[in-house]
Amino acid sequence: MELAGKVALVTGSARGIGRAIAAALARKGANVVINYAHSESEARKTEEMCRSYGVETLVIKADVSKRDEVRRMIDEIIGKFGRIDIIINNAGILGKSKNPIDVTDEEWDAVMNVNLKGAFIVIQEALRYMKKGKIVNIASIAGKDGGTVGPHYAASKGGLIAMTFNLARHLAPDILVNAVAPGPVDTDMINDELREKLRPLSLTGEIAKPEEIAHAVIFLLENDHITGEVVDVNGGRLMD
Repeated sequence: MELAGKVALVTGSARGIGRAIAAALARKGANVVINYAHSESEARKTEEMCRSYGVETLVIKADVSKRDEVRRMIDEIIGKFGRIDIIINNAGILGKSKNPIDVTDEEWDAVMNVNLKGAFIVIQEALRYMKKGKIVNIASIAGKDGGTVGPHYAASKGGLIAMTFNLARHLAPDILVNAVAPGPVDTDMINDELREKLRPLSLTGEIAKPEEIAHAVIFLLENDHITGEVVDVNGGRLMD
C-alpha cells in the first residue's frame, strides 16, 4: 500500500507507541486521526508532530470500550475525510494487579474491554465504511508467553492475536489484518529501575524504542502480501 494520501486512525496515540506510529504514518504522507481517552494536551503534541510533515490531522476524544463514542469517532472521520484506509488498534491499559489472586472482576473487565473488546468495536464500526485497507493490532509478547503483568492483560493480548487471525481470514483479500507483538518498550510507563532490569533480558541488551514498533507497523502496511501474521519485536526474548 502506498501510504501517501491515505487516512489512518491510530487509537491511543496521545503518547508512547501510538504517538510514534502516528508520526511515522505522517512522515509517509498519510493523514492521521489521533485518538485519545484522557490527555488532550498530549494528543495535541502528537498532532503538532504529524502536521510538521504537511499532512491533515484530526484529534478525537473517544473511549474505545464504549460503542457510542467509537461510532461518533468513526462518523466524524468520515465526515472530514470521506474514508478510512488504515486502522491501528493501539489503545490499551495494563491494569493494577499482577498477582492472579488480586485481580477483581472490575479490573478484569476494564482491561478486557479496552484491549480486546475495544479493538473489535473500532474495527466493527469502521467496517460500515471501510471496504479496502489495512488493520494492524498492537498485541504484546504477553499474548504469547503469558507475560508478567497480570493474567487479564495476557488474556486480552492473546485474544487480540486470535482475533487478528480470525479477521484476516474473513476480510481478505480486500482488508489485510496483522498484529505487532512488542516486548518491553521504553515509554513513560517504564521507570529507570525497571528499565535496567529489563535490558539484560533481551539478546540485544536493550528494550525497544517506540519508533522501532512503529517501523514494524509501517512494514506491514506497505507490504501487500502479508496477512494473518504477528510480527514479534522483542529483542529475541521469544523464539518460536
